[in-house]
Amino acid sequence: MLKNHNKLRWFLKGVGIFFLILFSNLYLQLCQNNLSLDLALKFAFSWHEQKFFLGCLVLLVLYGVIAAVIGSVGMGAVVYGVFIGILGFADHMKMTYRQEPVYPDDLKMVANLGMMKDLVGMPLFLLLLGLILAALAGMVWMFVRSLRLTRKQQFFRGGVFLVCVLLLGYFSNFNDENNLLRKGYNKTALWIPYSQKMNYYNVGFVGGFLYNLKVIPMDEPAGYSEAAVKKVVQRYQKTAAANNQKAAALSAEEAPNIIYVMSESFSDPNRLKGVDISNDPLKDYYAVADKTYSGQMLSQNYGGGTANIEFEALTGFSMALFNPQMTTPYTLLVPKLEQLPSLVSLLKDQGYGTTAIHPYDTSMYKRKDVYQVLGFDEFLDQDTMKHTGKLANNPYISDEAAYEEIMDRLTKAKTPQFVHLVTMQTHMPYGGKYDEIPYQVTAANGNLSAIANYAQDVAYAGAALQDFVNKLEQLPRRTLVVFWGDHLPGIYSDEIQKANEGTQLHETEFLMVDSQGALATSANNHLTSPFYFAPTLLQQAGQQVSGFYQLLLELQKQLPAFEKGMYLQDGQWQKNVDLDQATKTLYQDYQLIQYDVLAGKQYSLKSDFFKEQ
Repeated sequence: MLKNHNKLRWFLKGVGIFFLILFSNLYLQLCQNNLSLDLALKFAFSWHEQKFFLGCLVLLVLYGVIAAVIGSVGMGAVVYGVFIGILGFADHMKMTYRQEPVYPDDLKMVANLGMMKDLVGMPLFLLLLGLILAALAGMVWMFVRSLRLTRKQQFFRGGVFLVCVLLLGYFSNFNDENNLLRKGYNKTALWIPYSQKMNYYNVGFVGGFLYNLKVIPMDEPAGYSEAAVKKVVQRYQKTAAANNQKAAALSAEEAPNIIYVMSESFSDPNRLKGVDISNDPLKDYYAVADKTYSGQMLSQNYGGGTANIEFEALTGFSMALFNPQMTTPYTLLVPKLEQLPSLVSLLKDQGYGTTAIHPYDTSMYKRKDVYQVLGFDEFLDQDTMKHTGKLANNPYISDEAAYEEIMDRLTKAKTPQFVHLVTMQTHMPYGGKYDEIPYQVTAANGNLSAIANYAQDVAYAGAALQDFVNKLEQLPRRTLVVFWGDHLPGIYSDEIQKANEGTQLHETEFLMVDSQGALATSANNHLTSPFYFAPTLLQQAGQQVSGFYQLLLELQKQLPAFEKGMYLQDGQWQKNVDLDQATKTLYQDYQLIQYDVLAGKQYSLKSDFFKEQ
């Protein structure tokens, strides 16, 4: 009788586990599909059954690890449920605000409790934190109890743990062409590498998540060799040396300060169809931009992707050339490198002091490690900055305070300075930041309060920039500034997003300004990509450039701006571009150098290709 009772108990546990895994996978699809139950059910039981149940297999193995560690089927289900619940919620939130799914590397952000609180709000943050703590407490309690299990039960538990861990390790090599799980997906999967959002839709959350594990930055270009790299290096070094003779007289003068300002979510909402904001919140910004080299910058992402734009601007390397799984080089690639040529290293070799400022937490995107690889002398954050003033109810340090931090550096320094500022004032969430807003907002089904607060944010940012530029004009040393918005804020309705399909949701404002007004041109209609910033600034300011920057300048003439699926050629945006032979050669040379530095043998680093010629 007891034996039959135990069989029934294990049968019921098995049925419970089956439905737990089934519903948890269905829940992940629900979160991935904008909470549409119809789409989630169709994915699971009509369109993609095989991929859905392969995902269930992975989740079952994950559950097996958790239950084996805890030593309890029931408490394992609770802890597993909390984890999947939060993972799905995070995916829904990221899809809502950034139009991107959760990637494996995003899990590292969980440790940044401050950012999590800011993103979801205090009430929900406390609820989620309470669930996590309760699950952890239950996990510890059941683990202690599990120590009383019989020897036979402990062997069974250990066996389950070992098998499941080995399987998870095997699954983590998903991108290996011989991986059986990957082969199972490949029978019916349509992988869409250029759009991770559609990739997750087509293969399921689990398949998309696995697709982004253990990535290779770039595939080796055809003909890659030391000789091929040397040929490219010599070609552009020769051209740079010839062109630099014209800039030699200016370069012989006192070296200018160079300031990078990446302004969080800075853009002009009035450029969007379906949005109208009175009184022009960017009037102070345009008072500066309309008199100097300025225009729009092509951002890789909508609603996020700050670190990727920063990576492009500092290194001159393009995200478009990476494999699609290389979603965030700052966390997946840069910390693993011993050296990475950049504007920082170039200027440091010329005797510049190099400082990075981010008025927030140093752990975001592993900036502390990344800035060390890039070669910054100092990294100031919210805890080490002297100026930390804030505006109204805004929880972030203001742009005005950050500029005061820069001015302290510039007025005291005896050597030229490179300062890279990543602002926070205009970061989400936007609701409730300001009590009095002088802007009237009209938007198609939009969050009017968020848009109005955002308008006030960018207005303050523009005013702070104008004041900063005016102060720079009083400095004895010439100072060059590049200011740009990293991406649009993820606050616009589906209707607005649909009305602005194409590049509109990816175009932010940028400008370059010289405190002495001596840039080569003051045209304000440029379209560019952030990896062109450094060579463009040096060229506009009459400074000498490296061989690598010469390559970028020549590529810019043919492709003024591009990201994956967005190419500007002959003044027209195209999803795909058919390059003529000259442009194709430039593009392939660029691809060869980027591969060599970030995934290859770094032959080009043995030369002076990344240094002033």
